[in-house]
Amino acid sequence: MPKKQPEKTMDQYILDVVKKNNPETVNELVKLVQLKHPVPEKDILERILNLQNQSKIALKNHQAPVTLMLGSYVFSSNASWYWTIIIVAAATAALVFAVPENAIPIVYARYVLGSIFVLFLPGYTFIRALFPEKELDNIERVALSMGMSLALVPIIGLILNYTPWGIRTTPVTLSLLALTTIFATAAITREHQSKQQTLEQTQNTNNK
Repeated sequence: MPKKQPEKTMDQYILDVVKKNNPETVNELVKLVQLKHPVPEKDILERILNLQNQSKIALKNHQAPVTLMLGSYVFSSNASWYWTIIIVAAATAALVFAVPENAIPIVYARYVLGSIFVLFLPGYTFIRALFPEKELDNIERVALSMGMSLALVPIIGLILNYTPWGIRTTPVTLSLLALTTIFATAAITREHQSKQQTLEQTQNTNNK
């Protein structure tokens, strides 16, 4: 029985397509690669740019501009942190409303997630919106996230104190959920814009 040939990696396939088909633009190369590897355009573009940086391929100057669509970026692996935060925040809110205080041991999960929900997530999403790139190390980001959460939560409570709802479980939970979602969405939007600018700068450098 003949030995099965190992499947080519996407990078090797891109190099083969460039050598065989000699595409003139990035878009043309992406479409050719997608015939074999039906993956998101963003992933292929990143591999193409990486190969260009390694001087393994050199596309012509009149190639089409690289564009990362926000919708595609939000549903890519780069946005896994965003969905993790949204899921944790939503799960915490659900536990607050669905699990009573005497529901042991499930109530302990409510306490743990509730602590993260109050003491970490609002500040983390706010800091991530301010610094979408890796300008801070993990320790700095965690410390700033907790400090900012301790600053934001009392402000939410102060605002609610002057509303008809008051400082109660339901309005506080919904307010923090909305705040975290808004900050997280702003952060993923800024991160996408930063990635887009980096790709454009890389392409402009390669075109010179």
